[in-house]
Amino acid sequence: MKRALIITYYWPPAGGSGVQRWLKFAKYFHNFDIEPIIYTIKNPAYPLIDKSLLNEIPNGIEILKQPIWEPNNLFSFRKKHQKQSAGFLNSKPSFFGGILQYIRANYFIPDARKFWINPSVNYLKNYLKNNPVDVVISTGPPHSTHLIGLKLKEELQLKWIADFRDPWTDIDYFHHLPLTKKSLKKHLFLEEEVVKNADVIMVVGETMKQNYLKFNKNIKIVTNGFDGEIADEKVNLDSKFSITHIGLMNADRNPILLWKVLKEIGTENSQFLKDLNINLVGKIDKDILGSISENSLNKKVTIIDYLPHNKIDNFQNKSQFLLLVVNNVPSAKGIITGKIFEYLKAKRPILAIAPKNGDLATIIYETESGIVVDFQDKELLKSTILAWYSLYKNENLKIKSKNIGQYHRKELTGKVATIIKAIT
Repeated sequence: MKRALIITYYWPPAGGSGVQRWLKFAKYFHNFDIEPIIYTIKNPAYPLIDKSLLNEIPNGIEILKQPIWEPNNLFSFRKKHQKQSAGFLNSKPSFFGGILQYIRANYFIPDARKFWINPSVNYLKNYLKNNPVDVVISTGPPHSTHLIGLKLKEELQLKWIADFRDPWTDIDYFHHLPLTKKSLKKHLFLEEEVVKNADVIMVVGETMKQNYLKFNKNIKIVTNGFDGEIADEKVNLDSKFSITHIGLMNADRNPILLWKVLKEIGTENSQFLKDLNINLVGKIDKDILGSISENSLNKKVTIIDYLPHNKIDNFQNKSQFLLLVVNNVPSAKGIITGKIFEYLKAKRPILAIAPKNGDLATIIYETESGIVVDFQDKELLKSTILAWYSLYKNENLKIKSKNIGQYHRKELTGKVATIIKAIT
C-alpha cells in the first residue's frame, strides 16, 4: 500500500467547496491501496463551518495538525464581517478596507497563510524521519501549501504532486488585487517554481493544463466531482417555476442580464411572474441583491444563507432548473465551478451563463445536461427560459443527461491513485 502525505489547509469542519476534493479522495483511497495521511491546521478559523462533513472523515485515518498564525487575527474586531463576506474580495472597499487589501496583496505572498510554511516544513521533516511516505501532495489554494511541498521536495528529494483546485495568478479575483509590479513578479516566480519542480501537476481543467504546459509536461487533469447516488428522476418537483443557484455569488458572478430578462418576461406575461421562484442558497454579494431589487424581483427571491452539504441535495433535486454562473473575468474560459458536478447528480436542466468555448461548457455539452449562454447573449437566454417555462407548464421539463458516472468521486479517486502509483 502506498502512503501519501496530503497537505491541505481546508479540512472538516471547514465548509464550502475547498474542503470537498481531498476529503472525498481520502474517503476512497483505501479502495485503491493508497493510505492517506492528512496534514492540516490545528486552530482553524474557517469563514464557513459544516460540521456534517466530520462524519465523512474515514475511520482510522492519520491526521497531523499544527497551529497556524494568520495576520487576519490582528483584525479580530472585523471577524464578524469577514465571516459574512466569506469568499468575496470587495471590489469597492472602504478607505480602511483598501489599505488592508493592499497590505494583504503585497506583504503576504503568496497568501496570508505564508507563516505556516517554515513551521510546517520543520514539523513534517521530523515526522517523515520515522514515518516515511511514498509521495507528498499539496493542494491549493491557499498556495502556501505548495511552498511546503516544494521545500520538502528540495530537502528530502521526495516525490511530490502539486494539485491546483484553482489556478494561482489566473484565478478569477487576481486581477482585482492591488499588486505592485514587484509583488506580481514574485507571484509569477513562485508559481513557476512550484509548477516546474513538482513531479506531477494536477489540475481540474484543460485551460489550466495548457497554461502550465510551458513549465511542466507531466500535467494530469482530474476534475472535481460528486459523491453519493444520482437523483431519482421520479422526485416531486417544485410546484413553482423554480430557479436554484447554490454556492457563493460574488460581484463577478452577478448575472445582470438574467435579472433583466426575467423582469422583461414577467412584464410580458404576468402568469410567468406568479409562477416564478428564485432560490439563492449561499453567500450573496450586495451588488447582486441590488440588481435583484432594481429589476423588482425581491418578492420572487428566497435567500438561504448557508446550508450544510448534506442538505443541499433536496434543493437541487426538486428545482425546475439549476442556475450556474461563471465569473465574468478575463480567466472565465478556464473556470469550472465545483457545483457543476453536484448539479449533474441532480439530473435537472442546467442553465449556465459562461463562455461557450470554456471548460465548463465542454462538460455540459458532453453530458447533454443543459444550455450554455454567453454573458451577453440575451436572445438565447430569453428563448431558453421561455422554452423551459413552456415545458414546465406542460409538466415536461426534464433532461436526459449522459456519461455522468465518470465524475463520481470514487472514479476520480481511481485516477489519482493511478497517478500516484506511476511516480512511486
